[in-house]
Amino acid sequence: MSAPASFDLPHGKNGRDGDSLGDVAKIPTILPHERVFPIQIGSELFKLSGASISSDAPSYFSQYFCCQVRNAHERGEDLSTAIRTLYIDRDPGTFHDISLHLQGYHITPRDGTHFVRLFADAQFYSLPKLISQLFDESIFISIGHREPLPRPRPRRPHPAPLHPTPCVPHRSADLFADLLHLLRGYPVDIRDETHRQALLRDCRYFNFKGLEQKLIPHHLSYNQARARDEIVLRVEDILKSGISVSLDPRPNASTSSSPAAILGSSAPPPDAPSGWVAYARPFVDDHPADLILEIGGESTRLLNPSGPAPRAEFFRTARARVARLLEVVATKLNLPPTTQPLGLLMASGGAGSQPPTPGHTPLSEDLVRVIVGRDAHVILDGKTWTPPPSEDETVDEGDGSRKRRRVDTPAGDAGDEWIVRTGQWRLRIRGSRGGKSPVECVLVAVRLDAYSCESARNASRGFLGGK
Repeated sequence: MSAPASFDLPHGKNGRDGDSLGDVAKIPTILPHERVFPIQIGSELFKLSGASISSDAPSYFSQYFCCQVRNAHERGEDLSTAIRTLYIDRDPGTFHDISLHLQGYHITPRDGTHFVRLFADAQFYSLPKLISQLFDESIFISIGHREPLPRPRPRRPHPAPLHPTPCVPHRSADLFADLLHLLRGYPVDIRDETHRQALLRDCRYFNFKGLEQKLIPHHLSYNQARARDEIVLRVEDILKSGISVSLDPRPNASTSSSPAAILGSSAPPPDAPSGWVAYARPFVDDHPADLILEIGGESTRLLNPSGPAPRAEFFRTARARVARLLEVVATKLNLPPTTQPLGLLMASGGAGSQPPTPGHTPLSEDLVRVIVGRDAHVILDGKTWTPPPSEDETVDEGDGSRKRRRVDTPAGDAGDEWIVRTGQWRLRIRGSRGGKSPVECVLVAVRLDAYSCESARNASRGFLGGK
Protein backbone atom coordinates (compact mmCIF):
# COMPACT_ATOMS: atom_id res chain seq x y z
CA MET A 1 0.00 0.00 0.00
CA SER A 2 1.38 3.42 -0.90
CA ALA A 3 1.90 5.95 1.83
CA PRO A 4 -1.02 8.41 1.86
CA ALA A 5 -0.42 12.11 2.15
CA SER A 6 -0.47 14.30 5.21
CA PHE A 7 -1.49 12.56 8.47
CA ASP A 8 -2.44 9.20 7.03
CA LEU A 9 0.30 6.68 7.84
CA PRO A 10 0.93 3.21 6.41
CA HIS A 11 -1.36 0.62 7.95
CA GLY A 12 1.35 -1.88 8.87
CA LYS A 13 3.13 -2.54 12.13
CA ASN A 14 4.39 1.04 12.14
CA GLY A 15 1.05 2.59 11.23
CA ARG A 16 -1.95 1.46 13.31
CA ASP A 17 -0.58 1.55 16.83
CA GLY A 18 1.01 -1.89 16.53
CA ASP A 19 -1.80 -3.57 14.57
CA SER A 20 -0.89 -6.19 12.00
CA LEU A 21 -1.96 -6.22 8.37
CA GLY A 22 -4.50 -8.88 9.32
CA ASP A 23 -6.14 -6.44 11.73
CA VAL A 24 -6.32 -3.82 8.98
CA ALA A 25 -8.15 -6.33 6.81
CA LYS A 26 -10.89 -6.45 9.46
CA ILE A 27 -11.80 -2.82 8.78
CA PRO A 28 -15.11 -2.77 6.88
CA THR A 29 -14.85 -1.68 3.26
CA ILE A 30 -17.20 1.26 3.54
CA LEU A 31 -14.85 3.32 1.38
CA PRO A 32 -11.98 2.10 -0.85
CA HIS A 33 -9.14 1.57 1.62
CA GLU A 34 -6.42 2.74 -0.79
CA ARG A 35 -8.22 5.92 -1.86
CA VAL A 36 -7.31 9.26 -0.21
CA PHE A 37 -10.14 11.66 0.70
CA PRO A 38 -9.55 15.40 1.33
CA ILE A 39 -11.12 17.09 4.36
CA GLN A 40 -10.55 20.76 5.13
CA ILE A 41 -11.13 21.69 8.77
CA GLY A 42 -11.02 25.44 9.19
CA SER A 43 -7.94 26.63 7.32
CA GLU A 44 -6.07 23.30 7.36
CA LEU A 45 -6.34 20.49 4.81
CA PHE A 46 -6.28 16.86 5.96
CA LYS A 47 -6.05 13.82 3.69
CA LEU A 48 -7.30 10.52 5.14
CA SER A 49 -7.46 7.13 3.49
CA GLY A 50 -10.68 5.21 3.09
CA ALA A 51 -9.37 2.70 5.63
CA SER A 52 -8.97 5.41 8.26
CA ILE A 53 -12.45 6.83 7.67
CA SER A 54 -13.99 3.33 7.58
CA SER A 55 -12.35 2.38 10.89
CA ASP A 56 -14.87 4.51 12.84
CA ALA A 57 -18.06 4.47 10.83
CA PRO A 58 -20.82 5.21 10.07
CA SER A 59 -19.84 8.83 10.49
CA TYR A 60 -20.36 12.19 8.87
CA PHE A 61 -17.24 11.60 6.73
CA SER A 62 -18.18 8.11 5.55
CA GLN A 63 -21.68 9.17 4.59
CA TYR A 64 -20.44 12.22 2.67
CA PHE A 65 -17.77 10.39 0.67
CA CYS A 66 -19.92 7.27 0.12
CA CYS A 67 -22.45 9.51 -1.58
CA GLN A 68 -19.72 11.00 -3.81
CA VAL A 69 -18.29 7.57 -4.71
CA ARG A 70 -21.76 6.28 -5.57
CA ASN A 71 -22.53 9.31 -7.75
CA ALA A 72 -19.18 8.96 -9.54
CA HIS A 73 -19.85 5.30 -10.35
CA GLU A 74 -23.31 6.14 -11.63
CA ARG A 75 -21.90 8.85 -13.94
CA GLY A 76 -18.87 6.77 -14.94
CA GLU A 77 -16.40 9.37 -13.64
CA ASP A 78 -12.87 8.80 -12.41
CA LEU A 79 -12.70 8.87 -8.61
CA SER A 80 -9.44 10.82 -8.75
CA THR A 81 -11.25 13.83 -10.17
CA ALA A 82 -14.80 13.21 -8.95
CA ILE A 83 -14.09 13.33 -5.21
CA ARG A 84 -14.59 16.82 -3.85
CA THR A 85 -13.04 18.30 -0.72
CA LEU A 86 -15.25 18.29 2.38
CA TYR A 87 -15.19 21.72 4.05
CA ILE A 88 -16.07 21.94 7.77
CA ASP A 89 -15.70 25.01 9.97
CA ARG A 90 -14.30 23.40 13.14
CA ASP A 91 -11.08 23.57 15.13
CA PRO A 92 -8.20 22.02 13.11
CA GLY A 93 -6.12 21.43 16.25
CA THR A 94 -8.80 19.19 17.74
CA PHE A 95 -9.24 17.38 14.43
CA HIS A 96 -5.50 16.65 14.37
CA ASP A 97 -6.06 14.41 17.41
CA ILE A 98 -9.20 12.93 15.87
CA SER A 99 -7.27 12.06 12.71
CA LEU A 100 -4.75 10.17 14.85
CA HIS A 101 -7.67 8.22 16.32
CA LEU A 102 -8.92 7.38 12.82
CA GLN A 103 -5.44 6.15 11.91
CA GLY A 104 -5.50 3.72 14.82
CA TYR A 105 -3.64 5.58 17.57
CA HIS A 106 -5.06 5.77 21.08
CA ILE A 107 -5.63 9.37 22.12
CA THR A 108 -6.01 10.45 25.75
CA PRO A 109 -7.51 13.80 26.83
CA ARG A 110 -4.83 16.03 28.32
CA ASP A 111 -7.20 17.98 30.57
CA GLY A 112 -10.85 18.85 30.99
CA THR A 113 -10.90 21.44 28.22
CA HIS A 114 -9.30 19.01 25.77
CA PHE A 115 -11.86 16.37 26.75
CA VAL A 116 -14.78 18.72 26.11
CA ARG A 117 -13.46 19.66 22.67
CA LEU A 118 -12.79 16.06 21.69
CA PHE A 119 -16.17 14.93 22.94
CA ALA A 120 -18.04 17.79 21.25
CA ASP A 121 -16.36 17.18 17.89
CA ALA A 122 -16.73 13.40 18.19
CA GLN A 123 -20.46 13.95 18.45
CA PHE A 124 -20.45 16.56 15.69
CA TYR A 125 -18.68 14.15 13.31
CA SER A 126 -20.75 11.18 14.60
CA LEU A 127 -17.77 8.97 15.43
CA PRO A 128 -19.26 6.11 17.51
CA LYS A 129 -15.99 4.44 18.58
CA LEU A 130 -14.39 7.69 19.73
CA ILE A 131 -17.51 8.65 21.69
CA SER A 132 -17.49 5.27 23.43
CA GLN A 133 -13.76 5.57 24.17
CA LEU A 134 -14.14 9.04 25.69
CA PHE A 135 -16.86 7.77 28.01
CA ASP A 136 -14.35 5.27 29.39
CA GLU A 137 -11.51 7.76 29.81
CA SER A 138 -10.46 9.23 33.15
CA ILE A 139 -10.25 12.98 32.73
CA PHE A 140 -9.78 15.90 35.10
CA ILE A 141 -12.15 18.68 36.04
CA SER A 142 -11.88 21.66 38.35
CA ILE A 143 -14.34 21.90 41.24
CA GLY A 144 -14.37 25.03 43.37
CA HIS A 145 -11.12 26.34 41.81
CA ARG A 146 -9.26 23.21 42.92
CA GLU A 147 -7.66 21.21 40.15
CA PRO A 148 -7.13 18.66 39.05
CA LEU A 149 -9.75 16.34 40.51
CA PRO A 150 -10.30 13.01 38.76
CA ARG A 151 -13.70 12.83 37.15
CA PRO A 152 -15.52 9.50 37.79
CA ARG A 153 -16.03 7.25 34.80
CA PRO A 154 -19.70 7.02 33.80
CA ARG A 155 -20.88 3.45 33.45
CA ARG A 156 -22.90 4.11 30.33
CA PRO A 157 -23.42 6.95 27.85
CA HIS A 158 -25.93 9.49 29.11
CA PRO A 159 -27.86 11.77 26.77
CA ALA A 160 -27.35 14.88 28.90
CA PRO A 161 -25.33 16.92 29.37
CA LEU A 162 -23.82 16.54 25.90
CA HIS A 163 -20.75 18.63 26.70
CA PRO A 164 -19.70 18.15 30.36
CA THR A 165 -18.07 21.28 31.67
CA PRO A 166 -14.41 20.98 32.75
CA CYS A 167 -14.73 23.73 35.38
CA VAL A 168 -17.36 24.09 38.11
CA PRO A 169 -16.22 27.05 40.23
CA HIS A 170 -19.33 27.44 42.42
CA ARG A 171 -19.30 23.94 44.00
CA SER A 172 -17.26 22.66 46.92
CA ALA A 173 -14.11 20.70 46.09
CA ASP A 174 -14.19 18.98 49.49
CA LEU A 175 -17.75 17.77 48.98
CA PHE A 176 -16.93 16.53 45.49
CA ALA A 177 -13.94 14.63 46.89
CA ASP A 178 -16.32 12.96 49.38
CA LEU A 179 -18.67 12.02 46.55
CA LEU A 180 -15.81 10.49 44.56
CA HIS A 181 -14.75 8.53 47.64
CA LEU A 182 -18.28 7.14 47.92
CA LEU A 183 -18.45 6.34 44.20
CA ARG A 184 -15.31 4.25 44.57
CA GLY A 185 -17.03 2.19 47.26
CA TYR A 186 -15.32 3.62 50.33
CA PRO A 187 -17.28 4.81 53.38
CA VAL A 188 -17.38 8.51 54.22
CA ASP A 189 -17.94 9.82 57.73
CA ILE A 190 -21.08 11.97 57.55
CA ARG A 191 -20.42 14.47 60.31
CA ASP A 192 -23.93 15.81 60.84
CA GLU A 193 -27.22 16.48 59.09
CA THR A 194 -25.84 19.66 57.54
CA HIS A 195 -23.02 17.67 55.93
CA ARG A 196 -25.52 15.08 54.65
CA GLN A 197 -27.76 17.73 53.10
CA ALA A 198 -24.75 19.36 51.42
CA LEU A 199 -23.72 16.00 49.93
CA LEU A 200 -27.27 15.39 48.72
CA ARG A 201 -27.45 18.84 47.16
CA ASP A 202 -24.28 18.21 45.15
CA CYS A 203 -25.47 14.70 44.23
CA ARG A 204 -28.51 16.27 42.61
CA TYR A 205 -26.37 18.90 40.89
CA PHE A 206 -24.00 16.31 39.37
CA ASN A 207 -26.89 13.90 38.67
CA PHE A 208 -25.49 11.08 40.85
CA LYS A 209 -28.91 9.46 41.25
CA GLY A 210 -27.78 6.15 42.70
CA LEU A 211 -25.48 7.83 45.20
CA GLU A 212 -28.26 10.20 46.21
CA GLN A 213 -30.48 7.24 47.11
CA LYS A 214 -27.69 5.79 49.25
CA LEU A 215 -27.22 9.08 51.11
CA ILE A 216 -30.84 9.90 51.95
CA PRO A 217 -31.69 9.08 55.60
CA HIS A 218 -33.00 5.52 55.72
CA HIS A 219 -32.84 2.32 57.74
CA LEU A 220 -32.96 -1.17 56.27
CA SER A 221 -33.61 -4.12 58.58
CA TYR A 222 -35.15 -7.56 58.79
CA ASN A 223 -38.06 -7.78 61.24
CA GLN A 224 -37.80 -11.24 62.75
CA ALA A 225 -41.18 -10.89 64.48
CA ARG A 226 -42.91 -10.30 61.14
CA ALA A 227 -40.43 -12.27 59.01
CA ARG A 228 -40.26 -9.38 56.53
CA ASP A 229 -37.69 -6.88 55.29
CA GLU A 230 -38.44 -3.28 56.23
CA ILE A 231 -37.17 0.12 55.14
CA VAL A 232 -37.75 3.39 57.01
CA LEU A 233 -37.89 6.50 54.82
CA ARG A 234 -39.08 10.06 55.22
CA VAL A 235 -42.13 11.02 53.22
CA GLU A 236 -40.20 13.74 51.37
CA ASP A 237 -37.68 11.17 50.07
CA ILE A 238 -40.24 8.84 48.48
CA LEU A 239 -40.00 8.47 44.70
CA LYS A 240 -42.85 7.22 42.54
CA SER A 241 -40.67 4.65 40.78
CA GLY A 242 -39.81 2.88 44.03
CA ILE A 243 -43.37 2.24 45.26
CA SER A 244 -44.99 -1.18 44.99
CA VAL A 245 -47.69 -3.21 46.76
CA SER A 246 -46.96 -6.58 48.35
CA LEU A 247 -50.30 -8.40 48.43
CA ASP A 248 -50.95 -11.13 50.96
CA PRO A 249 -51.20 -14.62 49.42
CA ARG A 250 -54.77 -15.86 48.93
CA PRO A 251 -54.65 -19.44 47.62
CA ASN A 252 -58.41 -19.64 47.02
CA ALA A 253 -58.75 -16.23 45.41
CA SER A 254 -60.51 -16.06 42.08
CA THR A 255 -59.51 -13.92 39.15
CA SER A 256 -62.59 -11.73 39.63
CA SER A 257 -61.49 -10.49 43.05
CA SER A 258 -58.97 -7.93 41.78
CA PRO A 259 -59.39 -4.36 43.07
CA ALA A 260 -60.75 -3.16 39.73
CA ALA A 261 -63.31 -5.98 39.62
CA ILE A 262 -64.81 -5.24 43.04
CA LEU A 263 -65.19 -1.47 42.67
CA GLY A 264 -68.85 -1.80 41.79
CA SER A 265 -69.71 -3.69 44.96
CA SER A 266 -71.61 -1.97 47.74
CA ALA A 267 -69.89 -4.03 50.43
CA PRO A 268 -66.37 -5.43 50.52
CA PRO A 269 -66.26 -9.10 49.56
CA PRO A 270 -64.62 -11.51 52.00
CA ASP A 271 -61.72 -12.05 49.62
CA ALA A 272 -60.92 -8.33 49.16
CA PRO A 273 -57.21 -7.85 48.47
CA SER A 274 -54.95 -7.05 51.39
CA GLY A 275 -51.27 -6.35 51.68
CA TRP A 276 -48.61 -3.79 52.53
CA VAL A 277 -47.08 -0.91 50.63
CA ALA A 278 -43.44 -1.71 49.84
CA TYR A 279 -40.53 0.34 48.57
CA ALA A 280 -37.22 -0.20 46.80
CA ARG A 281 -34.79 2.67 46.37
CA PRO A 282 -34.31 3.29 42.63
CA PHE A 283 -30.84 2.45 41.26
CA VAL A 284 -29.87 0.80 44.58
CA ASP A 285 -32.19 -1.89 45.96
CA ASP A 286 -32.69 -5.18 44.16
CA HIS A 287 -35.99 -6.07 45.83
CA PRO A 288 -38.64 -4.09 47.73
CA ALA A 289 -39.13 -4.07 51.50
CA ASP A 290 -42.15 -3.12 53.60
CA LEU A 291 -42.28 0.67 53.79
CA ILE A 292 -42.29 2.41 57.16
CA LEU A 293 -43.14 6.02 56.39
CA GLU A 294 -41.73 8.74 58.65
CA ILE A 295 -43.66 12.01 58.80
CA GLY A 296 -42.20 14.77 60.95
CA GLY A 297 -42.40 18.51 61.36
CA GLU A 298 -45.50 18.40 63.61
CA SER A 299 -47.55 18.06 60.43
CA THR A 300 -49.87 15.28 61.69
CA ARG A 301 -52.90 15.63 63.96
CA LEU A 302 -54.58 12.53 65.37
CA LEU A 303 -58.30 12.80 66.08
CA ASN A 304 -59.81 10.50 68.73
CA PRO A 305 -56.55 8.52 69.00
CA SER A 306 -57.76 6.31 71.87
CA GLY A 307 -61.29 5.93 70.51
CA PRO A 308 -62.85 3.32 68.25
CA ALA A 309 -62.07 5.03 64.91
CA PRO A 310 -58.98 7.27 65.06
CA ARG A 311 -58.18 9.44 62.08
CA ALA A 312 -55.16 11.45 60.95
CA GLU A 313 -55.13 14.88 59.37
CA PHE A 314 -52.03 16.17 57.60
CA PHE A 315 -50.89 19.75 57.09
CA ARG A 316 -48.56 21.77 54.87
CA THR A 317 -46.39 19.78 52.47
CA ALA A 318 -47.08 16.46 54.22
CA ARG A 319 -50.71 16.65 53.10
CA ALA A 320 -49.81 16.81 49.41
CA ARG A 321 -47.06 14.20 49.74
CA VAL A 322 -49.31 11.67 51.44
CA ALA A 323 -51.96 12.32 48.78
CA ARG A 324 -49.50 11.71 45.95
CA LEU A 325 -48.27 8.55 47.64
CA LEU A 326 -51.83 7.23 47.86
CA GLU A 327 -52.40 8.14 44.21
CA VAL A 328 -49.43 6.01 43.19
CA VAL A 329 -50.62 3.11 45.36
CA ALA A 330 -54.09 3.37 43.79
CA THR A 331 -52.47 3.20 40.34
CA LYS A 332 -50.55 0.08 41.36
CA LEU A 333 -53.89 -1.49 42.36
CA ASN A 334 -55.53 -0.47 39.03
CA LEU A 335 -57.97 1.83 40.80
CA PRO A 336 -59.36 4.98 39.16
CA PRO A 337 -57.22 8.05 39.85
CA THR A 338 -59.95 10.07 41.58
CA THR A 339 -63.36 9.56 43.12
CA GLN A 340 -64.60 13.14 42.84
CA PRO A 341 -67.79 13.62 40.79
CA LEU A 342 -67.07 14.93 37.30
CA GLY A 343 -69.48 17.85 37.71
CA LEU A 344 -67.73 19.00 40.89
CA LEU A 345 -64.34 18.78 39.19
CA MET A 346 -65.52 20.85 36.20
CA ALA A 347 -67.13 23.48 38.42
CA SER A 348 -63.92 23.91 40.42
CA GLY A 349 -61.65 24.18 37.39
CA GLY A 350 -60.66 20.55 36.88
CA ALA A 351 -58.57 18.10 38.84
CA GLY A 352 -55.35 19.91 38.01
CA SER A 353 -56.48 23.08 39.82
CA GLN A 354 -57.24 21.28 43.08
CA PRO A 355 -54.56 20.89 45.77
CA PRO A 356 -53.80 17.19 46.26
CA THR A 357 -55.43 15.73 49.36
CA PRO A 358 -55.85 12.13 50.53
CA GLY A 359 -59.60 12.47 49.98
CA HIS A 360 -59.07 12.90 46.23
CA THR A 361 -57.80 9.32 46.00
CA PRO A 362 -59.92 6.15 46.03
CA LEU A 363 -57.98 4.75 49.00
CA SER A 364 -58.86 7.26 51.71
CA GLU A 365 -60.92 10.16 52.96
CA ASP A 366 -59.34 13.50 53.76
CA LEU A 367 -59.05 12.24 57.34
CA VAL A 368 -56.97 9.11 56.88
CA ARG A 369 -57.94 6.04 58.90
CA VAL A 370 -55.20 4.99 61.32
CA ILE A 371 -54.55 2.16 63.77
CA VAL A 372 -52.66 2.80 67.00
CA GLY A 373 -52.29 -0.76 68.24
CA ARG A 374 -50.49 -2.41 71.10
CA ASP A 375 -47.42 -2.98 68.95
CA ALA A 376 -46.94 0.78 68.53
CA HIS A 377 -44.43 2.59 70.73
CA VAL A 378 -46.03 5.90 71.71
CA ILE A 379 -44.41 8.74 73.64
CA LEU A 380 -47.21 11.11 74.70
CA ASP A 381 -46.34 14.30 76.57
CA GLY A 382 -42.92 12.87 77.33
CA LYS A 383 -44.21 9.61 78.82
CA THR A 384 -44.77 6.14 77.39
CA TRP A 385 -48.43 5.57 76.56
CA THR A 386 -49.99 2.13 76.17
CA PRO A 387 -52.80 2.18 73.63
CA PRO A 388 -56.01 0.23 74.28
CA PRO A 389 -57.16 -2.28 71.65
CA SER A 390 -58.94 -0.63 68.74
CA GLU A 391 -61.87 -2.12 66.86
CA ASP A 392 -59.77 -1.72 63.72
CA GLU A 393 -56.72 -3.42 65.19
CA THR A 394 -55.71 -6.72 63.63
CA VAL A 395 -52.84 -9.09 64.09
CA ASP A 396 -51.50 -10.31 60.74
CA GLU A 397 -50.88 -14.00 60.78
CA GLY A 398 -49.42 -16.04 57.96
CA ASP A 399 -52.69 -16.66 56.10
CA GLY A 400 -54.95 -13.84 57.17
CA SER A 401 -55.95 -11.43 59.93
CA ARG A 402 -57.38 -12.22 63.33
CA LYS A 403 -59.45 -9.51 64.97
CA ARG A 404 -58.78 -8.62 68.58
CA ARG A 405 -61.76 -8.16 70.82
CA ARG A 406 -62.27 -4.50 71.57
CA VAL A 407 -62.10 -3.49 75.22
CA ASP A 408 -64.07 -0.36 76.02
CA THR A 409 -62.05 2.37 77.71
CA PRO A 410 -63.20 5.79 78.86
CA ALA A 411 -63.01 8.18 75.94
CA GLY A 412 -60.66 11.08 76.36
CA ASP A 413 -58.34 9.46 78.90
CA ALA A 414 -55.35 10.49 76.83
CA GLY A 415 -56.97 13.43 75.09
CA ASP A 416 -59.23 13.58 72.05
CA GLU A 417 -56.55 15.12 69.86
CA TRP A 418 -52.81 14.66 69.50
CA ILE A 419 -50.22 16.57 67.57
CA VAL A 420 -47.57 14.15 66.33
CA ARG A 421 -44.08 15.64 66.26
CA THR A 422 -42.68 12.65 64.38
CA GLY A 423 -44.48 9.46 63.45
CA GLN A 424 -43.56 6.24 61.71
CA TRP A 425 -46.34 4.34 59.93
CA ARG A 426 -46.84 1.17 57.96
CA LEU A 427 -49.27 1.41 55.05
CA ARG A 428 -51.84 -1.38 55.11
CA ILE A 429 -54.01 -2.22 52.09
CA ARG A 430 -57.27 -3.93 53.05
CA GLY A 431 -60.95 -4.19 52.23
CA SER A 432 -62.88 -1.07 53.14
CA ARG A 433 -65.57 -1.01 55.78
CA GLY A 434 -68.28 1.23 54.45
CA GLY A 435 -65.88 3.57 52.66
CA LYS A 436 -66.17 5.12 49.23
CA SER A 437 -64.16 2.26 47.70
CA PRO A 438 -64.00 -1.46 48.51
CA VAL A 439 -60.26 -1.04 49.08
CA GLU A 440 -58.62 1.42 51.47
CA CYS A 441 -55.18 2.31 52.80
CA VAL A 442 -54.79 2.45 56.58
CA LEU A 443 -51.81 3.91 58.44
CA VAL A 444 -50.64 1.53 61.15
CA ALA A 445 -48.63 3.29 63.85
CA VAL A 446 -45.13 1.97 64.52
CA ARG A 447 -43.63 4.74 66.63
CA LEU A 448 -45.12 8.10 67.62
CA ASP A 449 -43.79 11.13 69.47
CA ALA A 450 -46.82 13.26 70.27
CA TYR A 451 -48.28 15.77 72.70
CA SER A 452 -51.88 16.33 73.72
CA CYS A 453 -51.63 19.87 75.08
CA GLU A 454 -49.55 22.92 74.32
CA SER A 455 -47.93 22.92 77.75
CA ALA A 456 -46.20 19.65 76.85
CA ARG A 457 -44.89 21.26 73.69
CA ASN A 458 -43.74 24.35 75.54
CA ALA A 459 -41.91 22.18 78.07
CA SER A 460 -39.64 20.96 75.29
CA ARG A 461 -38.72 24.48 74.19
CA GLY A 462 -35.26 25.85 74.80
CA PHE A 463 -34.15 29.40 75.43
CA LEU A 464 -32.14 31.12 72.74
CA GLY A 465 -29.16 31.52 75.01
CA GLY A 466 -29.11 27.80 75.72
CA LYS A 467 -30.07 28.26 79.40
